[in-house]
Amino acid sequence: MNGESLPLSGLHAVVTGGGSGIGAAVAERLAHQGARITLMGRNLARLEVQAAKLGAAFEVLDVTDENSVTAAFEAARQTSGSIRILINNAGQASSASALKTDLELWRRMVDVNLTGTWLCTRAALPDLLAHGGRVVNVASTAGLIGYAYVSAYVAAKHGVVGLTRALALELAQRGVTVNAVCPGYTDTPLLAGALDKIVSTTGRSAEEALGSLTRSNPQGRLVQPSEVADAVAWLCSPGASSITGQAVAVAGGEVMTG
Repeated sequence: MNGESLPLSGLHAVVTGGGSGIGAAVAERLAHQGARITLMGRNLARLEVQAAKLGAAFEVLDVTDENSVTAAFEAARQTSGSIRILINNAGQASSASALKTDLELWRRMVDVNLTGTWLCTRAALPDLLAHGGRVVNVASTAGLIGYAYVSAYVAAKHGVVGLTRALALELAQRGVTVNAVCPGYTDTPLLAGALDKIVSTTGRSAEEALGSLTRSNPQGRLVQPSEVADAVAWLCSPGASSITGQAVAVAGGEVMTG
């Protein structure tokens, strides 16, 4: 298949949190579809490694800092042209009981997961409104249902799904689609950190901790980053031009939407 026949050929795609996990898998998938990739994130070393694999550009940013976001997106434009695809994947998860969820933890979850999604979307909007394009927000099944001991994270991810739906309606006649993918427990470094915490705080073995997570998936397994990437790539494809305002669960049947 030559470059001209690739569905995303020549389109500039920005992927936040692109240095590892779901973000890295999404960036690879979009690159294989012909997109020009700009990876964004906080970890320079990870960005450099992933960018070298893909021949991609990269920008270091803090999605919670408005000035950092503005500078990174302007630099991406200067390097790779107008932004036509935005994948808001940067996120963070921390657990605590409701009583132990202090204001610092609450603000961090909202700032990284929700405010960061908004700041990056707003930074890309001038290009998207001028040329059309796609926004895909990587939310979570936590944006569709509740989980105990992660109330701040659940609230933030519900906010991401709500923001997705609101923007989809606002931009529906402007050539821009806005959707969310909502993965269940996914085999990423973020999950590995969660498993370590379960082991250290409960005394369970690593196998028991993993089993407590995979049981929530009717398929009895972790979701793979490549599976999330396939869903994102479909939402970015020409064939998904009438799909907007949706929250697509990638979770083995854990959450039924419709």
